[in-house]
Amino acid sequence: MKVLAVLLCSVALSGCSLFSKKPEPAAPAAPAAAAAPVAKPAAKPVAKADGSGFVPPGSSSNVAIDSIVVVVNDDVITRRELNNRIKTVTARMKQQNVQMPPAVDLERQLLERMIVERAQMQLAKEMGVRVDDNQLDRAIARIAEAQKATVQDLRNQMEKDGTPFAAFREEIREEIIMQRLREHEVDAKIQISDAEVDSYLAAQKAAAAEQYEINISQIMIRIPDNATAEIIAQRRARAEDVMRQLRTGADFAKTAATYSDASDALQGGAVGWRQPERLPPVFAEALSKLSAGQVTPIIKSVGAFHILKAVDRRSVAEAQAAAVVQQTHARHILIKVTPTMSAADAKRKLAELKERLVNKGATFEELARLFSNDSSASKGGDIGWLYPGDLTPEFESAMNGLKIGEISDPVETSFGVHLIEVLERKSDDASKERERNMARQALRDQKLEEATESWQREVRDRAFVEFRNEDGTVATPPK
Repeated sequence: MKVLAVLLCSVALSGCSLFSKKPEPAAPAAPAAAAAPVAKPAAKPVAKADGSGFVPPGSSSNVAIDSIVVVVNDDVITRRELNNRIKTVTARMKQQNVQMPPAVDLERQLLERMIVERAQMQLAKEMGVRVDDNQLDRAIARIAEAQKATVQDLRNQMEKDGTPFAAFREEIREEIIMQRLREHEVDAKIQISDAEVDSYLAAQKAAAAEQYEINISQIMIRIPDNATAEIIAQRRARAEDVMRQLRTGADFAKTAATYSDASDALQGGAVGWRQPERLPPVFAEALSKLSAGQVTPIIKSVGAFHILKAVDRRSVAEAQAAAVVQQTHARHILIKVTPTMSAADAKRKLAELKERLVNKGATFEELARLFSNDSSASKGGDIGWLYPGDLTPEFESAMNGLKIGEISDPVETSFGVHLIEVLERKSDDASKERERNMARQALRDQKLEEATESWQREVRDRAFVEFRNEDGTVATPPK
């Protein structure tokens, strides 16, 4: 009953991320895309005044209604697609009160994201990664549930905001496809051994008294692969210009949105909370000298120049105290909604079962085994110990409102209609198992950031990418 986490704000912005070395580019594939602007069909030939025949297509008065901005392998990104993306992202940034970078920088940022996305989608197609309409419908239903709305409510809101629902569906489809591709190409290949976990925990305990976390923002100026000394000097000069602006009071988040080449640029460069041991040593050393609100000098890594900001600091003990969560041990009886069992019928049936339980006419285990459509039926409906987020919002909300031993009224979710009983509750304050799981996840995150960045750059560098002017001629790539 895990809920699929589909992040809307990441749909428009997926791309390169933080702190990694990029691979050597592979030979590009030859493009199959046309070189000329996309235009209306040529007009029918017409007789010339001198009777010499027809006006050739090149002399037609038709004008281009769209044009190719970038060729990516055998596909293209058109001006209309780019403008639509700019419109969508601009609306979202305004809604979230994020300061807008200059239009030319926003276009450059989004175009690079679209190139990376297009190259990933082409790879997904080659590998046969698909999301059918049924899977997409279930994902959208979960998005609506997370917002405590129906799919129709979500559709109405999308159209009110000027986003066609069909376009929204395809955005979500592409995001799921790219997520599955990354899971196959990156996530599944990352292995964390027990020895690595042991070493990580030992290091944590040895430095427990001094451990802290830093909330980081960044501005990254990427150095192209195989860059000449002249290009590296140009990129350093760009980083130095950014630093001068920051020293004279420029807003860090707006400057990141304008100049940063990292995928988090349009979120103001926000990286989030990181422990120093999860950062490259040169970054950790520079950040360790800062107070909250200060920025580092320019830091050069293998593939970029970085300026980091220490937004805030806190001890690991504070972070762990904030992470203490309540677990609930529960059981349920599920009746699924089918063509022969409506939601109303399921609710009436479960209300009858609840009355039998209240009157001691049967036990919860007996009724779960007889009537529940869930795999937990054989265990008397027991679904074990649950963390927040393990369940649908409706189920979790109803469960959290129950006392121990109390049975809910029928609760409807996307899975059907439930009768829920809470058996026990406890606070999980970092048991040994959870401590190891957290260490494993920290190690995985550390490897995943670098592996994802490297893989995305590899996909991008492998692709044939050619920029075009409005008249269809080859353009110089933006810097």
